[in-house]
Amino acid sequence: MGYWLFKSEPHKWSWDDQVKKGAGGQEWDGVRNYQARNFMRAMKKGERGFFYHSNEGKAVVGVVEIVAEAHPDSTDGTGKWECVDIKAVAPLKNPVTLDDIKADGRLDEMVLVKNSRLSVQPVSWNEFQTICALGGIDPNEVKAG
Repeated sequence: MGYWLFKSEPHKWSWDDQVKKGAGGQEWDGVRNYQARNFMRAMKKGERGFFYHSNEGKAVVGVVEIVAEAHPDSTDGTGKWECVDIKAVAPLKNPVTLDDIKADGRLDEMVLVKNSRLSVQPVSWNEFQTICALGGIDPNEVKAG
């Protein structure tokens, strides 16, 4: 099972917006980067990811689940872009900021630290555990299948 991170500017799509979508989730549409698209193609239903507020807040704020594997992005008329659907699983009790992540040596190799501009990216199980713990939640309660 894989773990992921999804970045969104909260004024465009926030954690609260994601939560309001409920169990059906929401398309993670509008991604126009080949590497991010390829990561979404690798995602499997039931895998988990972090919801990250970019630009404003710069923090991991919640855990999401992949509820639909890669399919055509409904906002793309060309047919070359794909997306997954995600639903909210649990908020972090304490948002984990980018500064917190950069200050924790256990997270030095995290893609977010090395390539902070990529909007969809993989997260290792160890990184997932560390960020959950920093955020005040038990990673075993929100881990993938």
